[in-house]
Order: sequence, then C-alpha cells, then structure tokens
Amino acid sequence: MSRTHQSIALVTGASRGIGAATARQLSAQGYIVCVNFHAREDAALAVVKSITEAGGRAFAVQADVSQEADVLKLFARIDEVGLPLTQLVNNAGILFTQSKLVDMSAERINRVLLANVTGTLLCAREAVKRMGRSYGGMGGSIVNVSSGASRLGSPNEYVDYAASKGAVDTFTIGLSKEVAGEGVRVNGVRPGLIHTDIHADGGEPNRIERLQDRIPLQRGGLPEEVAEAICFLLSDASSFTTGSIIDVTGGI
Repeated sequence: MSRTHQSIALVTGASRGIGAATARQLSAQGYIVCVNFHAREDAALAVVKSITEAGGRAFAVQADVSQEADVLKLFARIDEVGLPLTQLVNNAGILFTQSKLVDMSAERINRVLLANVTGTLLCAREAVKRMGRSYGGMGGSIVNVSSGASRLGSPNEYVDYAASKGAVDTFTIGLSKEVAGEGVRVNGVRPGLIHTDIHADGGEPNRIERLQDRIPLQRGGLPEEVAEAICFLLSDASSFTTGSIIDVTGGI
C-alpha cells in the first residue's frame, strides 16, 4: 500500500482491541501512528512492532487520558515529532464489573466519567488546537468511539458506562458544529458486541456467547470491522460527513 501521508494519527487506548486494530489500519493507509496506552506497555510496544515490521511508522506514548497533565504530556510528545496531527481517534475507555446502579459507588461512577467523557473532551480540545485553521493547522478529522450501550442503556450491567457513552454521542454532535469552520470534522462510531478483552474487564469474558442470539447478524463483531468504520470517517472518503455516528452493532 502507498504510504504517502506525512502527518500523525493519534489513537488513544491503542494497546489492544479496537484501538490496536485501528492503529494498524491507519498505518497501512500511510499515517504515522501515535499508539497511546495507559498501563499495558508491552502490548502497546507489540502494536508498534507489528506496524514497523509491516513497513509503517509508529511510536507509543504512555498517558492516562483522564488526567489533564497526562494529556498535555501526550500532545507535547506528538509536537516533538515535528509533523502535523491530522487524525484523532478517541478510543480509550473503561468499564467495571457488571452491577446495578444501587450497588455502584461514587468512586466507580466518577472514574468511568473521567476516563470516558473527560478524557475524550480533553484529547479533542488539544487536537483542535493543532488541527484548527485559526490555530495554524491544516484541518483534520476526529472520531469518538462510543458504544451501542448509549442507545440501549445497559440495564443491570453498566448504566454508568452507557451514560458516559451517551455523553460522548452528544459531545460528538456539538463539537462537530463548533469546529466545522476550522476544517475539522467530528464523527462517532458505536460498536456493539465486539470480540475484545473489555468483556473480561466487566467480569464476563463469554458475554458475547450469551447474547449473540439477540444480534440480527447472529455473531459478535471483530475489532477490524469497527476499525474499518473509524478509518472511513477519518478519511477523505467521508469528506462531507460531520456530526454523524455509525452503528457497528450487527443490527442491534
């Protein structure tokens, strides 16, 4: 594949799952990929290695995007590369063990909101400062990774996570209108039941097997299938699309 881009694509939470698949696809399209990770350094370095072995360019940066100081350090590291940032994928997110609201602590709720909402807003803020034309940027594209849970609510399991992703959907629409004049497009992707480690994080590694009969396509999705939708929204193929959210849920 041609590798013609001389710009950087940042993927947060890119050490595994959808983030890792997206990083690889963006590299194949010619972007220099910043692989952000929070704790899984070995996994992030493995993603970088797979990209470089395939002829691409990538680098890993540790940052907890829920913390403003870490976000600032992440973008400062990108600035050091000396090439423009033109794509951002806000993929980093967390959930905790399945629970009803009545059993959720304020600490849990706040941690979910910090990682999934505050982190998304902070990274988008810093990206706009670099992509926006009034800031000297060349324009760009942001994709926020939401969840089908934002529409379904995840009762009895993850209402806190679902609420955080509902906020991401609303933010996607609002920011898209705010920065369109800056040459920055903002869209979202809502994955459904995808084969990633996040289900184990929630305490049920085989959750997809339990629920897949409810999916019209009768199977769970692959991280690469979500990455395809993300990369489409980042690309010039969607140049007249902003403020849109694509469901990648198998029909749920």
